[in-house]
Amino acid sequence: MSTTASDASSAPRSADPLVVLAALPGVPDAVDSVRKAVDRVYGHRVMRRRSNEITSEAALRAARGSAALSGADWALEEVRRRTDFGSDAEARTVGAALRLNAEAGQLLSIWAQSPVRVLARLHLVAAGGTGVPDGTVGRPRLAGEPVVEMPGSAAGAGSPAEAPLPGADEVAGRLDGLARLVLATSSAPALVTAAVVHGELLALRPFGSYNGLVARAAERIVLIASGLDPKSICPAEVGHAELGRAAYAAAFDGYLSGTPDGMAAWITHCGRAIELGVRESTAVCEALQRGAA
Repeated sequence: MSTTASDASSAPRSADPLVVLAALPGVPDAVDSVRKAVDRVYGHRVMRRRSNEITSEAALRAARGSAALSGADWALEEVRRRTDFGSDAEARTVGAALRLNAEAGQLLSIWAQSPVRVLARLHLVAAGGTGVPDGTVGRPRLAGEPVVEMPGSAAGAGSPAEAPLPGADEVAGRLDGLARLVLATSSAPALVTAAVVHGELLALRPFGSYNGLVARAAERIVLIASGLDPKSICPAEVGHAELGRAAYAAAFDGYLSGTPDGMAAWITHCGRAIELGVRESTAVCEALQRGAA
């Protein structure tokens, strides 16, 4: 990993870096607020009878939100009605986001053993059949290989911030460090782990395309696997999109800075996104209860 998590607050090397991050100013309050929000939606009476419908709707809305952050900002009903996602760069991005959200819940057992394998699978699902060269799909990029976040679009489209692109060797090392951090079964709250996984993948851009979609799908996997959101009804992607690309980029700059304030800003931003996702699913529950959906 980068200095963002491993050196936070100059913690001793033996300290759990995620626990150190969880103690940063503002983060405990964000963790508590997220937990209360998630508990409320899980306690909704509709969840007892129609949780599968809430999960399906959350996945659709999450895909729309993630695609919007990558530059394909479609209306929800357009995403819902479309069947052809191969016509242009935006359509392929929306299709990739939909496939990723359908796949994420199937990879939990593998995530617990090999996060890097899961990331490779996520990229394969996102990029396969989209016109990306087959030799670059499902593996971290090699030295000299470019990153085109939304293939077929203008250069730079879909990237959250103008950040230096780490070299292939650095990517390999930091991916290994991220995997070890995930597998170390930290006692840190799920919000912190999910935010670090999300931020680190955005920073590394380990694949030649669709890194933002993969990073947000990985965040979702952490939230499900941790037990915070086992039914996947709290779509953080919805919240990230609602907060806007400018706020997303500004918060990500905090992650890139590696400072305690910057890291806290990124983690609390991710917490707010989850709460907004909870609000979205709560609205779906209310609509179902009224018979309006």
